Amino acid sequence: MTFPASSPRRTVSCFTVLGALVALTGCSGGETKVMSLAELSDRSLIFALADVDDAETPDAQGAHRFTASYTVSPDGPCSRFADDVTATFNGQPMTLVPGGASDVGGRSEACENSRVYFNFDPAAWGREPVEDIVVQLQDASSTVRLVVKNAKAKRKFTFQGEGTPDKLRVGQSYDFLWEPSTEVPGPVEALLLREGGRAPGVLSVTQNGNTSTVAIPAGTPQANHILTLGADLEGVVGECTGVASCSGAIYHSQDYVLSVVP
Repeated sequence: MTFPASSPRRTVSCFTVLGALVALTGCSGGETKVMSLAELSDRSLIFALADVDDAETPDAQGAHRFTASYTVSPDGPCSRFADDVTATFNGQPMTLVPGGASDVGGRSEACENSRVYFNFDPAAWGREPVEDIVVQLQDASSTVRLVVKNAKAKRKFTFQGEGTPDKLRVGQSYDFLWEPSTEVPGPVEALLLREGGRAPGVLSVTQNGNTSTVAIPAGTPQANHILTLGADLEGVVGECTGVASCSGAIYHSQDYVLSVVP
């Protein structure tokens, strides 16, 4: 069963924080100032873990990524990391995006967030135990440390009950378990896109803790489809030093390529 790469499937909407990580926000005349971590200590650090298992583009850029981003000051200059800033994710080097004034989209007075990110291997995380995420930024002036408890884990929706997830019947309901089972995400959203279709349909989801029941409507066309399940949950901050505050979320979506049958 194949779906065209150009299929106009809309991924389940991510939480607001993901968009804020790379926001272009108005600032003081588009001025850029190189700032040490100590000078950024009055700003907040926003983080997001994106874990997107996309059937059409499984290796899409940023699909499996942890990002930590400084907020933009509405009154101050656009920040840019100094050259000596380094960042690690559980001891491994992170990629730095220095930030600064941006003219993307013709906006001459916009700031691009100073941020760091780490692309993880979902297969490796699936084999490894659940752990805290420890992010550390450092320069000559200061150290910033963020710990997100039990966040290093491969999330997944696991099909439950009789049958298989590649063949679902009209008028039936099916259970999917969010893992790790110790987490309760929500709300879970479900979208069903017919092969060659122009827009996905939103399915009814009944959630009981970390188990979601998805109903396939009786009028669903008997054809090939992609079912997308997605949800987010708030990240639990265990430590936050060197900045004013830390907050963020974890998002996971997963595609099932399937046939809807009578």
